[in-house]
Amino acid sequence: MIRLVEVTKTYGTGASALSDVTLSVEKGEFVFLVGPSGSGKTTLLRLLIKDMVPTKGTIFLNDINVTALPSGKTPQLRKQIGVVFQDLKMLMDRTIFENILLPLEMAGVDHNEAARKAKDIARQVGIEAHVEKFPVQLSGGELQRAAIARALVFSPQILLADEPTGNLDNTTSWEIVKLLQDINQMGTTVIMATHNLDVVNSLDKRTIELEKGKIVKDKKKPTDDKKHEKKSDKSEKEDEKGVEK
Repeated sequence: MIRLVEVTKTYGTGASALSDVTLSVEKGEFVFLVGPSGSGKTTLLRLLIKDMVPTKGTIFLNDINVTALPSGKTPQLRKQIGVVFQDLKMLMDRTIFENILLPLEMAGVDHNEAARKAKDIARQVGIEAHVEKFPVQLSGGELQRAAIARALVFSPQILLADEPTGNLDNTTSWEIVKLLQDINQMGTTVIMATHNLDVVNSLDKRTIELEKGKIVKDKKKPTDDKKHEKKSDKSEKEDEKGVEK
């Protein structure tokens, strides 16, 4: 589904945010993206939505070459990739409902259809009781849910979440992670950039670690390794039986 081939991003100052990154993310995966501040996590997410372009390398979404995509087609790309930004980017002078509704209205969706969709998404993420409030009236966890709702309005194939638990207490962090898992189980590919190692270490998910713009570790789900080991053990036993015969 997502494929990066030798992707490098260097800024005008000469600083390299990413260096020769090659990776693939399959449809339906839940991936943690970890690493210290400045390791390239946010840059990688921004490249996926073509908020910036790589200095070198190629990015694919399914059969689409994102790197070569004309700017006029970028909005269509972004309908396939929902983003929960680290700073949330909520409009403080609009209600939560209006914030969720805005992307649909900007895309020219019929108002009644857009309103129905916004209400359904708000219900799905558990903030239907808060849609007429303004962002300043919501807790941190409620704001995260609102941002997730806005990211889901086009039923994207992929959801990118940049530090969604960064400013939350432990209980609320787990509630947000549980919501992201529920979204993933409905078929959406989820990539979550995080510093929360308690969450990462507690869940059976693929973890990609970045350091100074390079992938230093790509840990697949342990269950996948166990399945592989079981298959290998079974094959070895079958081979032994064949030898005995």
